[in-house]
Amino acid sequence: MVSQSHRYVFHGAISPAPLCCMKPKDQFDNLEKHTQWGIDVLEKYIKFVKERTEIELSYAKQLRNLSKKYQPKKNSKEEEEYRYTSTRAFLATLNEMNDYAGQHEVISENMTSLITGELTRYVQELKQERKSHFHDGRKAQQHLETCWKQLEASKRRFERDCKEADRAQQYFEKMDADINVTKADVEKARQQAQLRHQMAEDSKAEYSSTLQKFNSEQHDHYYTHIPNIFQKIQDMEERRIVRIGESMKTFAEVDRQVIPIIGKCLDEITKAAESIDHKNDSQLVIEAFKSGFEPPGDIEFEDFTQPMKRTISESSLSNSRGDGKSEPKFGGKSKGKLWPFIKKNKGAGPEDFSNLPPEQRRKKLQQKVDELNKDIQKEMDQRDALTKMKDVYIKNPQMGDAASVDHRLAELGQNIEKLRLEVQKFEGWLAEVEGRLPARTEQARRQSGLYEAQNTSTVNSCAQDRESPDGSYTEEQSQETEMKVPATDFDDEFDDEEPLPTIGTCKALYTFEGQNEGTISVAEGEMLYVIEEDKGDGWTRIRRNEDEEGYVPTSYVEVYLDKNAKDEYKSLQKISE
Repeated sequence: MVSQSHRYVFHGAISPAPLCCMKPKDQFDNLEKHTQWGIDVLEKYIKFVKERTEIELSYAKQLRNLSKKYQPKKNSKEEEEYRYTSTRAFLATLNEMNDYAGQHEVISENMTSLITGELTRYVQELKQERKSHFHDGRKAQQHLETCWKQLEASKRRFERDCKEADRAQQYFEKMDADINVTKADVEKARQQAQLRHQMAEDSKAEYSSTLQKFNSEQHDHYYTHIPNIFQKIQDMEERRIVRIGESMKTFAEVDRQVIPIIGKCLDEITKAAESIDHKNDSQLVIEAFKSGFEPPGDIEFEDFTQPMKRTISESSLSNSRGDGKSEPKFGGKSKGKLWPFIKKNKGAGPEDFSNLPPEQRRKKLQQKVDELNKDIQKEMDQRDALTKMKDVYIKNPQMGDAASVDHRLAELGQNIEKLRLEVQKFEGWLAEVEGRLPARTEQARRQSGLYEAQNTSTVNSCAQDRESPDGSYTEEQSQETEMKVPATDFDDEFDDEEPLPTIGTCKALYTFEGQNEGTISVAEGEMLYVIEEDKGDGWTRIRRNEDEEGYVPTSYVEVYLDKNAKDEYKSLQKISE
């Protein structure tokens, strides 16, 4: 096969012929161009695969970003929405899309390692092998050209010696035929002719030997060396072709390997979609928004022909709680109570959620208790870790100062105590809603909580009916409270009263976020004006400017009262009483 193919390549140069008719160098040039083109094709394919891997990575990144964008935010309202089967199915879809993106990353990684990396190394090896083969071919060509030059030189020398021998022979014959020439001159011419003949014979023998050697070298060159070199180049080129074909198969196989996993991702999305239960979601909405109120009874007929006996039915809209008839209010504007579903809430709502229907209030209080317990556990974990660190510092002083963590431990202890008091407060309200404890009055509800323990003595000595700024004042007070509180509209009186005078200043010891109605936010170290001191319920009324005033916990501020202003304030208070 090799010899036949190379007879075509060399244009019939196998038969002995003058070297000028043979042009193997041209064939080397053609093969060199072709093999270089093959390497270029291989490098082009490598570049194609590399760009495909970049596309896969970019697509996977975009899918991951898309999934992350629509994931629910922690501690946000969106987390509550994922109770429903439809939103859980959407969350499952997002998670599966994340896994789907992972498979495209696998495609990119496998193509990089199995195709791009392998072919890049192979191209380097291929270039070295190609260079070696063409170097051997040119070396063989140069050796044959050197032999040809030696043959040409031997041939020219033989030709020259033959001509010299002929001239010497002719000169000898001329001298021998001339009778005027001496015998010595004839003998000399004869010897010269013999010498030239001998030199011609020697040149002939050398030329014959050189020609025989060249023919042998030429035969080996065209029948052995060059075919072997071309065979190696052919093998190299065929390996390249096979290698690029195998890489194309791998290209398809890498995609095929992830198809089952991608199919599972799609199956999970379908399964999540089939898990959507519209009945269950509707029931969750019912449970979330049911009020717990009994529907109001019929409104009784009011007989205006007997004005002195006009009564109000205890089942009317003004008494939707069913605790009995409320006494008529005097001395102020009366506010009719609204049906729970059309009740108008103001602001962020009270801290004890008393503005909500019973069932919703119970759920909110339970949720608040759970959150506080989680916060307590988190603080206790930090305290335990710091305690262990302190023990390590005590045993190994070179590792750190044990006293450096005391301040943080004290802070954690205070935080835990405050959170426990908060839990007690909300558990009390929860027990009240669930009926485990008797209903408390508005005054008792105001005094429960974080500052109850800090102001116990003051609370016992100062019985106040003033509303707490924790936002627990609502238009739906219990019957017991309605009978104790004068029938005046608190909101209207608060809006119409004159601004209170400043009785001192205060400095905020801690940051307080005033999220409830009637409170005001302060930053640590901020200086403000005091317009009403603590009356025993743990709250101090302060003012920042003409438009901003409200209540803050007394323990959060350090108060500096102006004595004269305080006396004037007490005098005004007595006059008002």
